[in-house]
Amino acid sequence: MFFWLANFVLALGQVTLAGAFASYYWALRKPDDLPAFPLILAIVQIIRVILEYLDQRLKAAENKFAKCLMTCLKCCFWCLEKFIKFLNRNAYIMIAIYGTNFCTSARNAFFLLMRNIIRVAVLDKVTDFLFLLGKLLIVGSVGILAFFFFTHRIRIVQDTAPPLNYYWVPILTVIVGSYLIAHGFFSVYGMCVDTLFLCFLEDLERNDGSAERPYFMSSTLKKLLNKTNKKAAES
Repeated sequence: MFFWLANFVLALGQVTLAGAFASYYWALRKPDDLPAFPLILAIVQIIRVILEYLDQRLKAAENKFAKCLMTCLKCCFWCLEKFIKFLNRNAYIMIAIYGTNFCTSARNAFFLLMRNIIRVAVLDKVTDFLFLLGKLLIVGSVGILAFFFFTHRIRIVQDTAPPLNYYWVPILTVIVGSYLIAHGFFSVYGMCVDTLFLCFLEDLERNDGSAERPYFMSSTLKKLLNKTNKKAAES
């Protein structure tokens, strides 16, 4: 029940964010036109927890076959959990766009991404790298600032810093807190990137820039891709 509720809350947040970002993308005149299914993942996570428990119980055993089998099972279910999370995330985006059921949305999202696998790979690596740099920059900056603050090396606030025997304790607390905040902040950006990317792929496949099927992408993105919308012929 804990795994199911945790994934339900996570899914609800992802669908809400996806709906907000998709509403922005599919508004033809921006910003004038701006207007649950985690059970499978929970089952996989429960199996992984059971395998971890069995692995701890079998550590004292000398059976090499059992150890090898346990390692393979853990690896397989880890990969399966990552794949289901990836599939769920994109399925929620398609649910927010079209309102279709989970299975249909997951299938459409999967085949849409497979038809654009090169773009998916490039975007995934670039965004992961940029988000990692952003997190390191935020955590590093906050950590350095906290170090200078708690060691009384900032003259402006030197008198406000409390005297501490172990100043590394609040510094580590600040660093961990800043990482959690940065992770939550960039997770919203990550959902935004994934949603807009899927909308962009759908836009390219469904529309051709004609008066009957205009592109919904922003003017900046159209200029970047050298795309234009043709105006309707005057009668």
